[in-house]
Amino acid sequence: MQTLQPRDLIALGFLTFALFLGAGNIIFPPMVGLAAGENLWSAALGFLLTGVGLPLLTVVALARVGGGMDAITAPLGRVAGTLLGIAVYLTIGPLFATPRTATVSFEMGVAPFVGHGGGALLGYTAVYFVLVMLLALFPGKLMDTVGKLITPVLILALAVLGGAAFLLPAGSMLPSAVDYQQAALAEGFTQGYQTMDALGALVFGIVIVNAIKDTGVTDARLQTRYAIVAGVIAAIGLCLVYISLMHLGAHSGSMVPEASSGVQILTAYVQHTFGLPGLLLLAAVIILACLTTGVGLVSACATYFSALVPGSSYRGMVLALSLVSLLLSNQGLEQLISVAVPVLVAIYPMAIALVCLSLLSDVWKSAPRVFVPVMLVALVFGLINAVQAIGLDGWTPQWLQLLPGSAMGLGWLLPVAATLLACGLLDRLQPVRQRAV
Repeated sequence: MQTLQPRDLIALGFLTFALFLGAGNIIFPPMVGLAAGENLWSAALGFLLTGVGLPLLTVVALARVGGGMDAITAPLGRVAGTLLGIAVYLTIGPLFATPRTATVSFEMGVAPFVGHGGGALLGYTAVYFVLVMLLALFPGKLMDTVGKLITPVLILALAVLGGAAFLLPAGSMLPSAVDYQQAALAEGFTQGYQTMDALGALVFGIVIVNAIKDTGVTDARLQTRYAIVAGVIAAIGLCLVYISLMHLGAHSGSMVPEASSGVQILTAYVQHTFGLPGLLLLAAVIILACLTTGVGLVSACATYFSALVPGSSYRGMVLALSLVSLLLSNQGLEQLISVAVPVLVAIYPMAIALVCLSLLSDVWKSAPRVFVPVMLVALVFGLINAVQAIGLDGWTPQWLQLLPGSAMGLGWLLPVAATLLACGLLDRLQPVRQRAV
């Protein structure tokens, strides 16, 4: 029976870490640190719950069902499961996350040297997505190219930046922003959505499992075990990155008090601390981090859509997704972020509910009896969150504001949890169904 050697397992963990560590993982933690101020550690805990804990649980849930979106959404039925899968893959893929990897790497890694002009962005993104496409065309080589070659260089660069954040503070802490004064943990929790890592885990699960299968491991139990170990390695790495970047943002407040993005914070800190060599180091970190994530996203989305669309091929989908991402990336970073927020707050309640339901799958007598109503409630409250995120609060009933956490976008938690509890109890009282409806 084929098994992985320790060095291969570490490489798999590095691959998983590199897949997750992309644009949002680098630009949002410094902003959380800057806004949290003296409430840094409460906000950091909330951020880590959604930015690390939830993706790790998602990897575990996917590993248990074989690593695919189709398997984890099976209790919802084919139509509903496919619609949810399409929404998740489009969000984490060509519509938002994949273009963002290019725009963030340009803004932080290239623009400080060549400027922010549209021509420079177009030229960079064209080269960027050619590289993404070439790497994604050979998914069987991902563990070698990303896990064993690119990621160690990325980790070394991050270690230098993270160590400097603690040993060489460049400013002083500002007072907490109003939202963080009132509920720092909850604010950090919702800011963790922006990393898109929980959605990314739903997408990357199949990439991780396929990487294991490509090594010759055929035993399903070993595949699950290796995927979980890889997820734990990635989670430890992400924790270290997030904590160092949030600490950097919090202790650089006096340098960039009016900063509107993590790009400005990181650029100012690195230029002050390291000068030109530091900017080159930052460019290397950002480009490598975003490139590896972009490759993983295109590969995962191409795998999913080539199986979904009759007559299509994996390589054809890689080309199509790369071209769409190239076009959308030239809309600019701020535009991508502003459009993504309503979509994320709509999808995340469903993603979180889906992972929780899947982890409890052994408890249910009939999974559809529980999955369907819980996911419907999550969908309704996710859509309400989206309406509020685009500034149409007047369209939603006033009583929704009375729900715990509603002011912070967490009003869905109590209704979803209550539905889960009620449906779970009813399920236990019902006879076992021989066939799922």
